[in-house]
Amino acid sequence: MANSFSFELVSPERLLLSEQVTEVVIPATEGEMTVMANHAPTMTTVKPGVVTVKTADGKTERFAVFGGFADILPTGCTLLAESAVHVDELDRTALDKRIEAVRAELDGAGDEKKTRAEQFIAELTKLGEVVIPA
Repeated sequence: MANSFSFELVSPERLLLSEQVTEVVIPATEGEMTVMANHAPTMTTVKPGVVTVKTADGKTERFAVFGGFADILPTGCTLLAESAVHVDELDRTALDKRIEAVRAELDGAGDEKKTRAEQFIAELTKLGEVVIPA
């Protein structure tokens, strides 16, 4: 049996999960990363995507996150999300509202901000394709 470690997923709205887990897959900005017990200390930014959590009792939970950062230690991991919901709570309407809000920021934006916003829209669109059935 794999070693377990503590994991917390926190958003400004609420604590979504606080459990002993065996594995967490995080959509880090530089690529997906898997966190397991005794992981080297790391801090990373998180892009919009799906966090997959395997709990110590064998269940798998999935959460949609919309950015943030993760603090990883050998004994645990805390993911502070800008916003997050269980994938079962995410629907097309809510995701489309987020995309439209970002698109509204594009008008009159400078090149750097425009590039970041376009990348964020692409990440949100991909998240919708992965999580929400067609």
